[in-house]
Amino acid sequence: MPLLSRRHFLEGLMAMGAASILPNWHKSAQAKTTGILSGTEFILTIAETPVNFTGSARIATTVNGSIPAPTLHWREGDMVTLTVINQLQETTSIHWHGIILPYGMDGAPGVSFNGIPPGSSFTYRFKVQQCGTYWYHSHSGMQEQTGLYGAIVITPAQESLQADQDYVIQLSDWTDENPLAVFAKLKTQSDYYNFNQPTAVDFIQEARKNGLSAAFEQHKMWNEMRMSMTDLADISAYTYTYLLNGMTASGNWTGLFKRGERVRLRFINSGAQTFFDVRIPGLPMTIVHADGQAVEPVTVDEFRIGLAETFDVIVTPGHDAYTIFAQSMDRSGFVCGTLATRTGIKAGIPALDKPEPLTMTDMMGHGTAIAHHAKTEYGAGVDMRVDNPRTNLDDPGIGLRDNGRRVLAYADLRSASGIITDHRPPERDIELHLTGNMERYSWSIDGVEFSESTPIHFRYGERLRVIFVNDTMMAHPMHLHGMWSDLENAEGEVQVRKHVVVVQPAQRVSFRVTADAKGYWPWHCHLFYHMHGGMFRVVVVA
Repeated sequence: MPLLSRRHFLEGLMAMGAASILPNWHKSAQAKTTGILSGTEFILTIAETPVNFTGSARIATTVNGSIPAPTLHWREGDMVTLTVINQLQETTSIHWHGIILPYGMDGAPGVSFNGIPPGSSFTYRFKVQQCGTYWYHSHSGMQEQTGLYGAIVITPAQESLQADQDYVIQLSDWTDENPLAVFAKLKTQSDYYNFNQPTAVDFIQEARKNGLSAAFEQHKMWNEMRMSMTDLADISAYTYTYLLNGMTASGNWTGLFKRGERVRLRFINSGAQTFFDVRIPGLPMTIVHADGQAVEPVTVDEFRIGLAETFDVIVTPGHDAYTIFAQSMDRSGFVCGTLATRTGIKAGIPALDKPEPLTMTDMMGHGTAIAHHAKTEYGAGVDMRVDNPRTNLDDPGIGLRDNGRRVLAYADLRSASGIITDHRPPERDIELHLTGNMERYSWSIDGVEFSESTPIHFRYGERLRVIFVNDTMMAHPMHLHGMWSDLENAEGEVQVRKHVVVVQPAQRVSFRVTADAKGYWPWHCHLFYHMHGGMFRVVVVA
């Protein structure tokens, strides 16, 4: 299939208009509880369904009438056939996130296929070549934000990890607003949803702590860069309602267990724009899988899950009830559920942690590095460049440092034996800078938005190193379709295999890729509005 034009792709990406989310009550009933579908043949119907998460009725984009979409259970080695029927008034699609498959089955309109027009269907068919926890979502218009996402659980051909109970914990964010209106607000005022702005009281407290002169110099520096130390997330609980398996905190999703049982929890971040910090107070979590791949077990109290990441954990509850607590990175809101020995009982819900401001290290990197305006290098679409990025993987991120809990960092993750099989040294390096302009809410790679970009070329069969340098003040979860990303540590040693790599502010990360999948593949930030804002490229493997 030839590479479709960038204009065609963008038209498909932004196709969802206001009409598609207006109430259409006669077509469907209220969204139902997510079900489970197993086997090798599936029929998935995409349609509009009324929902009410906030006290106001809205229309969601659903699969088989549910939000999230049904959980799909596959088995490693099987050939699966999935017929997707489009009952919307616009083109749709499903992308099988993290699944290794032929590029024509990847489901990215404008890149790997034409999309599924209204009133038609498309049949995906491919062999399941992996096992673990994954998910699927729309790659068309604003449909992922309006509810089109679901979980995938793939049973290995030979199961070695035993658990008495097994639950998917799918986290997401919902807005009653038209997503196009959200995007327009961000384009007009990037901090529209940020209610953690510095105040005069904050300045006085800083002056008391570090001295008037130091406080003044720090605020002067932030102002000169036209940035805010509290800009942790583009979108907050001002408009977002956070969901766990399609339920709000008051809905209290509950997973049952018996005391002493081993419980497997498959965490998936299906949010459009929210990093979640997850913990189960009083119950340690042993991480056994990351992005569907087995890792050497590591026990923590808390972990941050970036957009599109998955973490499988094993817990052994010893009491009657525990709270699964997931707070947004900016601490503006949370969602929670319950693990319990019987329905109707709950554990205490912790208070939100206090939001922590960004530091100069988050913005500048190491030492005396200077973050400066980079218009002369990249043009007006870029407002800063980090000259000396940090390379450490042992930082759990802003808000999680030294909080008194055992918190996961990428440095703790190591692939289990046999996961990474290509041990060739890289033949070449590709360095890319993650760039943006907060005033314009413009996002790009190497200062080039997707609409102006050209494809990145991989040679089929090569082993290469990708280097990402984050020149922005925000973390970016970068996702390469169709191929694995083998994350390296600062010494260049391969550490863990992932399909999403979160690059923190002012950070340099590298990973190896085996270009073993011919075709056209999207490569983008999985922050939904960053992707729409231009942080997207196409990779051609030939």
